[in-house]
Amino acid sequence: MKNRIILASALLLTGTSFGQLFSDNFESYAVGSFLGPQSTSWSTWSGAEGAAEDVTITNNQASSGANSIYLSSTAATGGPQDVVLDFGPLYNSGVFTFQSDFYVNTGKTGYFNFQAAQTIGTTWALNVNFDAGDLYIDDGLTSNLAVSTYPEAAWFTLKIEANLTLKVWKAYVNGNLIGTWINGVNALASTDFFPVTNSQFYIDDVSFDHQPYTLSALNGMTAMVDMGGEIAGQTVTPKITIVNAGQTAITSFDLNLNYGGTNFPQSVTGVSIASTANYAVTLSPLSLVAGNQTVVASISNVNGTTDDVSSDDTLTKSINPIVPAVGKMVVSEEGTGSWCQWCPRGAVFMDQFNTKYNEFWAGIAVHNGDPMTVTDYDAAFGGLIAGYPSALVDRGSDVDPSGMSPEFFNRLQIPPVAVLTNGATWNATTRELNVSVTADFALAANNNYKLACVLTEDGVTGTGSGYNQSNAYAGGGNGAMGGFESLGNPVPAAQMVYDHVARAIAPSFAGYANSFPASVAPGDQHTINFSFVLPATWDENSIHIIGMIIAPDGRIDNAGKATITEAVTTGFQSGSNAGLYDGLSNQLDEMVKIYPNPATSQATISLNLVNESSIQVSVLDATGKIISAKNYGKMAGNWDLNLNTTHLNAGIYLIQLEINGAMVTKRLIIE
Repeated sequence: MKNRIILASALLLTGTSFGQLFSDNFESYAVGSFLGPQSTSWSTWSGAEGAAEDVTITNNQASSGANSIYLSSTAATGGPQDVVLDFGPLYNSGVFTFQSDFYVNTGKTGYFNFQAAQTIGTTWALNVNFDAGDLYIDDGLTSNLAVSTYPEAAWFTLKIEANLTLKVWKAYVNGNLIGTWINGVNALASTDFFPVTNSQFYIDDVSFDHQPYTLSALNGMTAMVDMGGEIAGQTVTPKITIVNAGQTAITSFDLNLNYGGTNFPQSVTGVSIASTANYAVTLSPLSLVAGNQTVVASISNVNGTTDDVSSDDTLTKSINPIVPAVGKMVVSEEGTGSWCQWCPRGAVFMDQFNTKYNEFWAGIAVHNGDPMTVTDYDAAFGGLIAGYPSALVDRGSDVDPSGMSPEFFNRLQIPPVAVLTNGATWNATTRELNVSVTADFALAANNNYKLACVLTEDGVTGTGSGYNQSNAYAGGGNGAMGGFESLGNPVPAAQMVYDHVARAIAPSFAGYANSFPASVAPGDQHTINFSFVLPATWDENSIHIIGMIIAPDGRIDNAGKATITEAVTTGFQSGSNAGLYDGLSNQLDEMVKIYPNPATSQATISLNLVNESSIQVSVLDATGKIISAKNYGKMAGNWDLNLNTTHLNAGIYLIQLEINGAMVTKRLIIE
């Protein structure tokens, strides 16, 4: 990727300098032997030392001396190596500094995290991802807190400096500040080195230190600048976060953001920012331009005077936004389920991506095991992921939803084989939606490329236990997570709103087999038509149409996204017809069984309702005339409805069930 960030700033570390409570260069260990049994500080995630989770000492690479440790994995889920360095006590104040040298092989990845509780696996404080020369840092709550580069196949030093008192963290590569941010979790207990898939990396010269932090009397610190995006052409609303790094409450101050030589000043009054608290100020919208630009954020006139520390008043940032390929849109499919206690994390990061990258990103939440499940979509997608929550970016490798950024930025810069445009017609009476997905080819292609069409819905709600969201973040014990820490476990259906929900995929996960001819030339245009009948319970105003072109290797090459209104405005274009999508009927069919069939004096309608549904049953003769009808109101669970057929003549009848506004019809034979 091409995103490059350099920062210059300073934090007040009163009377401190970088020391070492712990350091290890691995020179005292036997080469070829496991690390854990030789050390009182190093262990593994499960505590099983001297086995598959552990690492051995190697002399193949070293930053200093002769030895280091090496982690690698080709498994889809990473591991099994999982090495932990215990910091000893739990640190939640003062300044904690961690430093280590890394060597990541060319084109490979690496990963480590900080644990924020002494019970490992409870709370993550930070995630650091190395990906083929690019470095991404997040706190499990906000992605891309720091983004930078590192030299491949060469040793480099990464230092993380965490002011736990102020919640201000900084990262350095080879002594250069690459990011400063407000961290969402501010406690440190250990660090965990884990090889994700495609990992090959060495670690040497690991050290950490802790020093107390002393507050001055009055100090406003410019702690963070978030430009609101990383892509050239985006309209963004920058935010500057200041921290009260003094003992006196801050009631007023002036801010200024200089971007590309233009000033965006703002005065803030009438506030009361307590000691160590932070305060974010949103500035006027601006457009990110391609090329290297300097951003300077500064605070002044704190409480109408000059504060005690000038060195932390100004933050300088150089950004070079990513230039997206023309017409490119990246798709993230997220595996989730209301039963999944960690899946609120997926919802939070999908919403973050939608907020920041809506013009370049289409999100699809593929539900499993709950009332929002699309059976055929879930079955195909579930075979590509290792667990829940998980995400596939353009159907690449399985990643946690918090780790979508590297592949998103990478895919965004790859020129697509075709640019997709969605058109539509919509009949509000019959609720028939006809979609045209038109591919304008920029590159040569063939008939191994396929088109598919997905419908998603935002703002989905429901009643019944199936819409309750299991929530491991309830109470905050597992850290903050976009507000879920303030909700219960489970989150009641009445409080849950689901976005990006996959409603249909047509004609299949793999796409339409006859999308294109054997040879497609640049400049060619081909259109495929898809038809859907939307249940009455779906809100057509919250539906997104996502057209996708799928490459021969199964990856999504490009996408186009539109609301129904936008697609209708674009206009429907006739093309080859992929047929009426019948997946909605198939799902309803699975809920309804009729026996015996043929029947004589009585038939039983068996219902398996995952969630509470409104049920109406009608009996029609072969001409479509309604003979009888009954509204059963709201029902949930397994029900057997007895149907008296003694008054019916021998022949064929239709049993029509309306389930929450959607219709399913069964044939019943009377003998």
